[in-house]
Amino acid sequence: MDQKKFKNPSPRIKVIQKLYNALMNPDAQIVFPKSQYKKFIKDVVTGTLERSDLIEEQIKLFLTNDINLAKTDKLLKIILFAAIFELMFKHNTPKKVIINEYLLASEHFLEKIQIGYLNAILDKISKELRKDD
Repeated sequence: MDQKKFKNPSPRIKVIQKLYNALMNPDAQIVFPKSQYKKFIKDVVTGTLERSDLIEEQIKLFLTNDINLAKTDKLLKIILFAAIFELMFKHNTPKKVIINEYLLASEHFLEKIQIGYLNAILDKISKELRKDD
């Protein structure tokens, strides 16, 4: 892997890492080190965790036939939840940017076939959540 990518990782990679850590260590405190993206990372991580039930409702509403959350890989599910959180609550960011950023970040965590699946799911749900974009 290209070392440059990990020197200054995308804020969405940090979001995925923080969410994974929170899922694996539910009692651990989430620490947000100083960074130019600290506020963004903190907003997305805490927002995703606080609104996970609402995000899950949206998935069930729009993606019932496309995904079974109980059988979905944990990392894929984390990335999906974070991306859906942004689609729902970060309206200043265009949906194409959100999807593209999560697809790029997912290259560090998922197999190519999973990334394709993630792309299809995010594309479908973004059309429902952001009809105006």
